[in-house]
Amino acid sequence: MVHSLAPGDVRIKDIAAIEGVRENQLVGYGLVVGLQGTGDTLRNAAFSEQSLQSMLERLGVNVRDSALRTRNIAAVIATAELPAFAGAGSRIDVNVASLGDASSLQGGTLIITQLAGADGEVYAVAQGPIAVTGYSAAGMAESVQKGTPTAGRIPNGALIERELQTNLDGLGALTFKLRNPDFRTAIRITDAINSYSRRRYGAAVAEERDYRTVALIKPRGMSAARFIAEIEGLPVRPDSPARVVIDERSGTVVMGADVRISTVAITHGNLSIRVSEAPVASQPAPFSNGETVVLPRTMVDASESGGNLAIIGGTDLQTLVRGLNQIGLKPTGVIAIVQAMKTAGALQADLVVQ
Repeated sequence: MVHSLAPGDVRIKDIAAIEGVRENQLVGYGLVVGLQGTGDTLRNAAFSEQSLQSMLERLGVNVRDSALRTRNIAAVIATAELPAFAGAGSRIDVNVASLGDASSLQGGTLIITQLAGADGEVYAVAQGPIAVTGYSAAGMAESVQKGTPTAGRIPNGALIERELQTNLDGLGALTFKLRNPDFRTAIRITDAINSYSRRRYGAAVAEERDYRTVALIKPRGMSAARFIAEIEGLPVRPDSPARVVIDERSGTVVMGADVRISTVAITHGNLSIRVSEAPVASQPAPFSNGETVVLPRTMVDASESGGNLAIIGGTDLQTLVRGLNQIGLKPTGVIAIVQAMKTAGALQADLVVQ
């Protein structure tokens, strides 16, 4: 069933998920072969040598007394996510990352690797060629690198061997868990579901338990899958707290739509100090038996720009952004001002600094 979405509305499936229906993490240890001299140095990565010896012995090759010198293998960790209700025989993607001192996994092939869950049981087996997007090249005096050549991905590289014992009808009570908990959003989800269920089934089927959980009662004679499919497409307008998120490393500032600022006067100036060294050589006079010495010469230059005074009062996000743009600030200046406004009590929002 398709429901029309008004501007600002989202589907319930986009902001909440059924409790108990989730992915599971898998991890395994394996070897990548076929590298062109970019693999592990066996003397530096002892676990790579031990793994190679064990693999060859399982294949009937005895190399215990041999001095292995190959650079065409690399020990790796393989990770994957096992989707809910995934059946035996289906395939999932695998991520591969180097453990030793290999310089690149380009052109390598992961040999059969068991992927286990947190319970220690093996749920999938991975194998196949690795797709690496990063690369590196180096010469005698120059090198270039893009991305991470020691990590890659194998699309559909793992075959599921064991199914998770999950039955949607056997979950008992169905519960929606909000991804961003909020009391008002939980109430709106409950009201939207009950409004639909009264028309469709003649009774209310949803009840909010807290700011994260909405419990559902499945109608009789209907499968859980069909019931969830009808409910999760209902439109809801989520509510979110007023919040400002600052990432000082990248200079990123993200403001929520409900951020407000009390009227304040702001001035911001940029102070630049430049220190440069220009040492000079002092030569002795001819035939004076003196020595040539290097004398330090330091130049310091200080300048300050900006300093305009502006009055900002943000009744909405657009007015706030327009006021900050009038000052002509760079991202670092916006970060400094937002933090100062929070300290002054003028920022009516949560401030999250990453």
